[in-house]
Amino acid sequence: MKNNFIQRAVTGVLFVVVLVGCILYSPLSFGILFTVISALSVYEFAHLMNQSGEVNLNKTITSLGGAYLFLAIMAFCMSITDARVFLPYLALLLYLMITELYLKKKNPIGDWAFSMLSQLYVALPFALLNVLAFQNTPEINSVTYNPILPLSIFVFIWLSDTGAYCVGSLIGKHRLFERISPKKSWEGSLGGGVFSIASSFVFAYFFPFMSVWQWAGLAIVVVIFGTWGDLTESLMKRQLGIKDSGSILPGHGGMLDRFDSAMMAIPAAVVYLYILNILK
Repeated sequence: MKNNFIQRAVTGVLFVVVLVGCILYSPLSFGILFTVISALSVYEFAHLMNQSGEVNLNKTITSLGGAYLFLAIMAFCMSITDARVFLPYLALLLYLMITELYLKKKNPIGDWAFSMLSQLYVALPFALLNVLAFQNTPEINSVTYNPILPLSIFVFIWLSDTGAYCVGSLIGKHRLFERISPKKSWEGSLGGGVFSIASSFVFAYFFPFMSVWQWAGLAIVVVIFGTWGDLTESLMKRQLGIKDSGSILPGHGGMLDRFDSAMMAIPAAVVYLYILNILK
C-alpha cells in the first residue's frame, strides 16, 4: 500500500509538472504535448471499445485522426492556414465510413458509431484547447498565445477533484449519483466547487484580462461540466466492467481516467467564453 501511494504521488507530480510546463513554455510545447495526448487518448478509447467484443475499430486511423484534428484546429486558430486544412480530416472520416462496406465485420454500424464517437467525445475536446489558447487581436492584426486560459481549466478541475475528495471523506453523506459512482457525494462536489471558485479569484488578481465574476463563472462552468465528464467516463467503465481505462500512468490508470472531466469541461468553457464575447 505504501509503495502504491509513492507510485501515485510520483506519477501525479510528474504529470502536473509536464502538463503545466508544456502549456506555459511555448505554443510548440503545448502543441506537441496535446497532439500526443489526443492520439493516445483516442487509441485508448478505441482499444477499450474493441475489448468489449462488440466492435472492431481501426485504432491506428482513429488515433491519427485525433492527432490531426488537434493540429488542424491549432493551425487554423493561429491563422497559419484557412479552412482547407480540415479537408484531409474529412477524407479520413469518409475513409472510416467507406471501408466498413468492404471489411465484412460483424457490427459495421457499431464500428461507425464508435469511430465517430472517438472523434467527438475524445479528440474534439482536446482540439478545442486551441480556441482557448490562441486569441486573435484585431487591433494589431495578429494572433497571441495565452496559456493561462487552458491552464486554468486544468487547475479548476484538479482543485475540484482534490476538494471533493477531502470534503467528501470528512463529511460526505448524501450520494451525488450512486447508480454510477457510489463514492461521490453532494458535500464533496460542493466543497470541490468552493476550492475552484476560490482559485478563480487568484487568477482574476494576477490575470485581469477577465473580471472577477467572469473568472468565477468559468470556474463554476468547469466544475459542473467536469463533474458530468467524470460521471460519463464512470458510466462507460461500469458498462464495460473495468476499473481503469488503461495503465499508461502508473497508479493513476489511463489517459481517459486523467482527462475524463476535461472531456466536457473544455467544450463548455469554450461556449461560456464565446457567450461572454457576444455579450460585450
